[in-house]
Amino acid sequence: MLPPKMVADVSNLVAAARQEDEALSKFVACGGVISGGETSFGNAYEFNNPGCFPRILTDGEDEPAPIDALTVTSNALDVIFISVSGYLVFLMQCGFAMLTAGSVRTKNTKNVLLKNFLDACVGSLAYYLFGWAFAYGEASNSFIGHSNFALAGLGGDQYHSWFFQWTFAATAATIVSGSVAERTSFYAYLGYAFFLTGFVYPVVSHWVWGGGWASDLGVIDFAGCSVVHMVGGFAGLMGAAIVGPRLGRFDSEGKVVPMPGHSA
Repeated sequence: MLPPKMVADVSNLVAAARQEDEALSKFVACGGVISGGETSFGNAYEFNNPGCFPRILTDGEDEPAPIDALTVTSNALDVIFISVSGYLVFLMQCGFAMLTAGSVRTKNTKNVLLKNFLDACVGSLAYYLFGWAFAYGEASNSFIGHSNFALAGLGGDQYHSWFFQWTFAATAATIVSGSVAERTSFYAYLGYAFFLTGFVYPVVSHWVWGGGWASDLGVIDFAGCSVVHMVGGFAGLMGAAIVGPRLGRFDSEGKVVPMPGHSA
């Protein structure tokens, strides 16, 4: 794949190279392949070597600096670090599942576990279609982003960032599952999960992490205590207030009736 900022028309370049033996020699020396009269760049062509052929840039672009081994290694380590961090964040889903399953009665265990699982599934679709665009779209204002819907125009070098941010969106959604457990319609819960991961959480994360009005005021959230956990907590509070207590939770005199959970 050609590096960023370089556009190469293979057929035209190869045709030009055939006119000059010296260019062909350089083409081979840089990793190009000539077989049966056909030429190809192969998998090892040194596109970032300034001495290699071809070097065609679009109008107005400067010659990109060669990419050295240290830069390649640094970029790879950045991707690995962000990806592993995302894996660890996603593992919180397992913790939420065990906590919620152990807090409800046996008859509702499968229901809450399925909701936890579908948080991630529905959340991934919502964050893919709308979430990233609202949170980190290149075109934005102080309230919301409004570009890169369905990751359109997003470079491949940012996919790991999308994955990392999606895990946080799914975490914010799952926080609510325990607050409304045993008394929420399955389909209504899926609608909530889509709305929170596709709009509510992305807008708040844009305010703080995406260059929104809160970041302009100097708000800093290093690990998501407000962006992730406060959003999930307030959503859970509102959900619990709307759906009310579980049936049988209080007796006729308003006293609490114990509803112990079970061993997950």
